[in-house]
Amino acid sequence: MLTPVTFDRILIAPCGMNCGTCIGYLRDKNKCPGCRIISRDKLKTRVNCIVKNCKYLAETTSKFCYDCQKFPCKRIVQLDKRYRTKYRTSFIENLIKIKDTGISGFLEFESERRTCQNCGSVLSVHRDKCLNCNSDLKKF
Repeated sequence: MLTPVTFDRILIAPCGMNCGTCIGYLRDKNKCPGCRIISRDKLKTRVNCIVKNCKYLAETTSKFCYDCQKFPCKRIVQLDKRYRTKYRTSFIENLIKIKDTGISGFLEFESERRTCQNCGSVLSVHRDKCLNCNSDLKKF
């Protein structure tokens, strides 16, 4: 059995996205450092993210959208629908998992489901194949 990949709390965006599984984070060129990381290299769209800069999010203790008085807001519902449809992941389910199991429970869950069973690499939510060994994720 392969050792699951590990993720850091800082890679979990307020919306529930695991930036460690994002193609923008995993690519070599123009690499995104993650939503919570402050960097001059970050794309302007990430710096100006509506969710990350939400005034209601700023009022939460956890700094996750599940803790917001408006959860799930229109923006989270739209993101969730897009990611469920295109990328087989749900931001709302991720946020509920974080709320129910804590961030460490969620990180453990993510490590198990985002590790390629063939080679042990991180699986991107944005691809249907492992970026390292090209294994088809549909068979896992």
